[in-house]
Amino acid sequence: MDGARGSGTLSRGIAQAPGGAGSPMGSADSAGSTGSTGSTGSAGCPGGVTGGEDATSEIIAWYRHHARDLPWRRPGTSPWAILVSEVMSQQTPVARVIPAWQEWQRRWPGPAELAAAPTADVLRVWGRLGYPRRALRLKECADAVVVEHDGALPAQRDLLLALPGVGEYTAGAVMAFAYGRRALALDTNVRRVLARSAGGEALPAPHLGRAERDRAERLLPHDDATAAQWSVAVMELGALVCVAREPDCGACPWSQRCAWLAAGRPGDAHAGRRRTQAWAGTDRQARGLVMAVLREAPEGRGVVAEVLLAAAARAARRGSADAGQPGRALAGLLADGLIATDDAGATYRLP
Repeated sequence: MDGARGSGTLSRGIAQAPGGAGSPMGSADSAGSTGSTGSTGSAGCPGGVTGGEDATSEIIAWYRHHARDLPWRRPGTSPWAILVSEVMSQQTPVARVIPAWQEWQRRWPGPAELAAAPTADVLRVWGRLGYPRRALRLKECADAVVVEHDGALPAQRDLLLALPGVGEYTAGAVMAFAYGRRALALDTNVRRVLARSAGGEALPAPHLGRAERDRAERLLPHDDATAAQWSVAVMELGALVCVAREPDCGACPWSQRCAWLAAGRPGDAHAGRRRTQAWAGTDRQARGLVMAVLREAPEGRGVVAEVLLAAAARAARRGSADAGQPGRALAGLLADGLIATDDAGATYRLP
């Protein structure tokens, strides 16, 4: 599931832990108790001017005033529901995630319900969130939680990482936002905020490296409650203020501490190494068009291959049709377990 994340994601900022002081949405009193934040540098804070107790208090106070009212942040949200919100939010705008997440929770509030659900229903509810393999991985994850953990999402990082589809980011996010623990949750938003504020760079490198991870570890407050609050606050800052294009530096609580702003907002030093993620005309779009037809088909009834191939062909760019693309789309979806056939490819259905 972590593999679906990318630079387009600006939607996450998830926080609600089921435990008072350990929660990133905990009492106001916890903001003042920032605890130790690591070794100090020349500015009296770890890793740069955005470390230290003052900077931590500033970002947490900002979050309390400006955080979005997302449904998975509300009291009573289970750790499993927070995991689902994280997976859905990968490379998907939050406005599209909210209704899908709410319908998902209505149908399958826990791992046991999802594990028992028909795969076709899971894919239908996933709808237009994109990257539907995430839905299959979530169902596999639910199966494992039921079988291996009696239906309770584990609170240990190593056990989370052992679950199907759970990678470094998702495990850290669950630890921080569901259980109020000190854990790195380095999504695109957090990486961008720290690259600017502590590193003086317009954007982080295309791939997360050891030095960047070590810097984030130094900046992360040491005690669980404050670290969890800091993580969600920095993530929200990246989603709302320190955005990739046209950041609103005047609204940033760290504007007086930001190394990038102090340097005159230099350009992206890694621009030549970035790959843009196209959509129009790609196999990914062709696959999505096929899935859209199958989601609308009557339950239990297959759709003839010619109809699906015609749908996939609509992805072709004007003047650059790829004759093999529709067939690749069907074959790829079948290999990924996202569609099934009962008659050697004459018709297809959701699995």
